[in-house]
Amino acid sequence: MTRVALVTGGTRGIGASVALALKQAGYTVAVNYGGNDEAAKAFTAETGIPAYKWDVSDYNACVEGIGKVEAAHGPVDVLVNNAGITRDGMFHKMTKDQWDAVINTNLSSLFNMTRPVWEGMRNRKFGRVICISSINGQKGQMGQVNYSAAKAGDLGFVKALAQEGARAGITVNSICPGYIATDMVKAIDPAIIEKNILPLIPVGRLGEPDDIARAVVFLAADSAGFITGSTLSANGGQYMS
Repeated sequence: MTRVALVTGGTRGIGASVALALKQAGYTVAVNYGGNDEAAKAFTAETGIPAYKWDVSDYNACVEGIGKVEAAHGPVDVLVNNAGITRDGMFHKMTKDQWDAVINTNLSSLFNMTRPVWEGMRNRKFGRVICISSINGQKGQMGQVNYSAAKAGDLGFVKALAQEGARAGITVNSICPGYIATDMVKAIDPAIIEKNILPLIPVGRLGEPDDIARAVVFLAADSAGFITGSTLSANGGQYMS
């Protein structure tokens, strides 16, 4: 039986690498995306993985979108909550809109996406929920109070839900990437990366999206059933907890 995997924010960056790695591992994969139609079309054309558009901060949109995915591909066995945004700014200048946008997309989306698939996982006695948090949810980051709060909330969500899913064969885990060479990070001035970022990373390089994708494939496997409620740090040694 082929497992069905759904990856949010799955057409670019870490999400795209995760989706492709799961497909290569034998899963039937679908991805969600929020707004970039051109990137989604290019991703599907290149990989053959279907992309579905909806806003993960909207619960009803998630219910409808997941329904379409399951109607086309079967019940979701593996859910990767990867979608996220940043609205950075020092707290004394941060607006309520900046706060709400990040909390709703990066934290509330975990409920919005996981709740609609949870009953099915419980009934089938199998499920894998993997949440992509962040090093900044572990240690905090100046100028990212909203983002750090949301990503720290992701970790609490995982630890609590893992306890509820354990007897039903459902594992719930998180991965905390450090600096990964996505378009967002590569847009930083190379001199700043060389001078201010790389010295903080003991392995001496940025991570690659595939580094995170391999961790997801490991946690998604049927054989990973004894690992739940865990936080896997993938940051090159930058922060050790």
